Amino acid sequence: MKERLDMFIFTNFISAVAEVINIILTIYMYLIIARAILSWVSPDPYNPIVQMLYKVTEPVLNLIRRIVPMWKVGLDLSPMIAILIIFFLKRFIVASLRQAAYF
Repeated sequence: MKERLDMFIFTNFISAVAEVINIILTIYMYLIIARAILSWVSPDPYNPIVQMLYKVTEPVLNLIRRIVPMWKVGLDLSPMIAILIIFFLKRFIVASLRQAAYF
């Protein structure tokens, strides 16, 4: 009986971790989308929301810009690449954790 209870708790824990990762990735994706939309207009750089968006998203987008040079294209595709990476992580990591929880 104790083994079944331990397995039940472990299953719920892994499932909860998968859900938290899914929520975090979704929120981060929306932050990247918001930043991309803000780049189409001229936002006030001193606005606290704009500053927060840049501080949260810039490390990832800057890393992508360093790995995938965009200077030949003339268009910053790093937000789109970041969103594709997030979709991959959601389909791979989150789905794998959910399946692992029930085996």
